[in-house]
Amino acid sequence: MPPLGFLVVFFAWPVAAIVGRGFGSGGVGTAIGDPLTWKLAGFTVASAGVSTIVAVLAGLPVAFLLARVRLPGVSLVRTLVLVPFVLPTVVVGLAFRALWPDGGLLPLVLANAFFNVAVVARTVSGLWSHLDPRTVDAARALGASPWRAFRSVTLPALAPAIASSAAVVFLFCATSFGVVLILGGAKYRTLETEIYLRTVELLDLSGAAALSLVQFAAVVAALVVGALARRRRENAVRLRSRSETARRPRGGEWWAVAAGLAVIALLMTPIVALLIESVSTSDGWSLAGYEALAGHGSRNALQVSGWDAASMSLRTAFDATMLAMIVGVLASVVLVALRRTPGRLARGMGETMDAALMLPLGVSAVTVGFGYLVTLDALPGDLRTSPLLVPLAQALVIIPLIVRMVLPVLRSVDVRLRQAASTLGASPGRVWREIDLPLTARSLVAAAGFGYVVALGEFGATSFLARPDAPTLPVAVATLISRPGELNNQMAYAACALLMIVTVVAVVLIDRFGAVRGQNSVGEF
Repeated sequence: MPPLGFLVVFFAWPVAAIVGRGFGSGGVGTAIGDPLTWKLAGFTVASAGVSTIVAVLAGLPVAFLLARVRLPGVSLVRTLVLVPFVLPTVVVGLAFRALWPDGGLLPLVLANAFFNVAVVARTVSGLWSHLDPRTVDAARALGASPWRAFRSVTLPALAPAIASSAAVVFLFCATSFGVVLILGGAKYRTLETEIYLRTVELLDLSGAAALSLVQFAAVVAALVVGALARRRRENAVRLRSRSETARRPRGGEWWAVAAGLAVIALLMTPIVALLIESVSTSDGWSLAGYEALAGHGSRNALQVSGWDAASMSLRTAFDATMLAMIVGVLASVVLVALRRTPGRLARGMGETMDAALMLPLGVSAVTVGFGYLVTLDALPGDLRTSPLLVPLAQALVIIPLIVRMVLPVLRSVDVRLRQAASTLGASPGRVWREIDLPLTARSLVAAAGFGYVVALGEFGATSFLARPDAPTLPVAVATLISRPGELNNQMAYAACALLMIVTVVAVVLIDRFGAVRGQNSVGEF
């Protein structure tokens, strides 16, 4: 009940309230029939589709490197590829703006792909590392070239993982907000940024509701494809230990290794560009931006200092993570129990709940944020003025990620251990405490750390809900880059560099701590 109650109160109710107000104003039908709506939808789908293709093509050689190659430094590659996925959107937006100062369509597409290479690489490598290599060896022995063996044997076996990761990447790209806002400007608008414009600046609730419905339909379609692909992936092959498949590359495989390393180098390029930009001024190298974080920026661009905004980010992310862990772990326990319960009804309930938990990733954060402002006054204490408002919105974003990380770990616990403990007289609570918790503790800590860094950089809902006198660091960065002055620009880049450094350190610790044998620390997208 707690996971479902949380979803109903803090997701379904606010979104339904905003959509209901849009219908109540009577303009939803007009907005849906407006050619501009479908032009925005077409651009959103097309740009997300191109970004997905780029991410898949870039992720496959990295997946090969992680799954099949045994060389020094592969563990470092495993960590580096995860860094872009958890970087705050404003950090990535400014990093690509350092390379393309004028923004545009190309950097927008590449930035969305940059975020999601890790999803493809880690998901596909998780399946690839368990494929039986003898099938490829047999194809080669029968005269197939390396490319034909890959195309005819390996690629069909990897198709479920590729489809699953591609569906999630498309979902993330189609609902991208911060990157499009920074790089797209007024020329390139997606459904997400248009919902923000119509809600915040134009107060066009009917138009925003219509766009939300179109976006929701695309999200549901992506979730259905992803769920079907995940089910196929789970049943695709008989799993084998990774230690039996990883080896030193041979012959043409070195080209795939080189391609994977080239992708990693390209992923690091925007990060290096951002670090350089943070210490570059018109007068040469300088740490003025970092020093200015102690103040409020040029012409008091911020109501608080940069360090106060950083402190607010740390506290807010901690609250959001604790809340998300409670809801996410409970939801994962329920999903595992439903899966182990015989009967179609239990399986159907589990699949429905699993899909419902993923929905917050695909619904406009602006819609959710504005829904909070029009609904939460009905709850005791009027949460609209509570410091918990932003953590609630951030928790809603990271709960699906935590579920995707915790769920496969809980499923991997041998049910016979639990049955033996129950036979010996252990209560259900003691079974969880003595069996499940010790076996999953490392992954639970890793999931908490992963959720924390994602909450630390959350921008969509936070940008709408954070008060000017209590902004998080990503919101402060967005404020700084919207104000004129070189000092504000330097402060923004310095703040992004600090966010990035914290994120990288956290990812290294998470990947090392959570790397349980046989587990994928990204989870089961």
